[in-house]
Amino acid sequence: MEFLINQTFNGLSYAALLFLLAGGFTLIFGVMKVVNIAQGSFFLVGGYVGYTVFSLTGSFYLGFLGACVVIGLLGITLEHLFLQDLANQNLRMMLMTMGMALFFQDLSLVIWGGNPVNLAVPIYLTQIIRIERFNFVIFRFFMIGAAALLFTILWWIQKKTRIGSTVRAAVDNAETSEGLGINVTLVKMGVFGIGAALSAFGGVIACGFLALYPGLDFELLPYTFVIVVVGGMGSLTGALVGSIIVGIIDNFGKALFPEFSYFTLFVPMVLVLAWRPTGLFGRK
Repeated sequence: MEFLINQTFNGLSYAALLFLLAGGFTLIFGVMKVVNIAQGSFFLVGGYVGYTVFSLTGSFYLGFLGACVVIGLLGITLEHLFLQDLANQNLRMMLMTMGMALFFQDLSLVIWGGNPVNLAVPIYLTQIIRIERFNFVIFRFFMIGAAALLFTILWWIQKKTRIGSTVRAAVDNAETSEGLGINVTLVKMGVFGIGAALSAFGGVIACGFLALYPGLDFELLPYTFVIVVVGGMGSLTGALVGSIIVGIIDNFGKALFPEFSYFTLFVPMVLVLAWRPTGLFGRK
């Protein structure tokens, strides 16, 4: 029983980290219909930026703010300069994001070096809460709470506000939306920036939870693909549910079958695709 509860809690906290990466990925796909290979780079560079801001200011939360602002603006700039002219050319857009990912990985290696870096989280987040005979690290609660809060905010904006209605209109029919006065180009830039900032937020958490090093972006990218396929491409709710499924299964797989842990990662994807090819919350 103790093993079950501990591994489930660890899986949920890991799922929170995966959601911050997969959520940004699926937001961008939902609007631009492009598989953004550079999403992992936003995660990696965002973590490095947060680490640098923390080193300069000593503020854990300024690290989050700095990373989100810098990477959000970077995402908007990249979309405007390199992806805007490739609209409706999905393969070329995907290859362009692949080139971005390789560039940022090498740039990270040049600037921050190849050694893993860790961000020192505040002491109160490293303390342990004891519930009966179970011990839980507060930082893992922080990860889960941050992911839940960001999902709630994004879901509310997407479903309950005029901004969300504008984005949905641009996704469903870009030509009609432009005829109604919606600036579809601006919508794409904004969503790309938000998706990049969300991944940067996850990168800062990863810097405190794991460690950052060049190559981590490509190690986590397969998890992102599995999550969005399981949850449904373009669905924020699907990204959340998919992250929980993948996070828990992967955590139990590494604990019980370490030699087959990478194989267990793809089990939920195969099962869901066999039953529902569009994913749990995807649309045709």
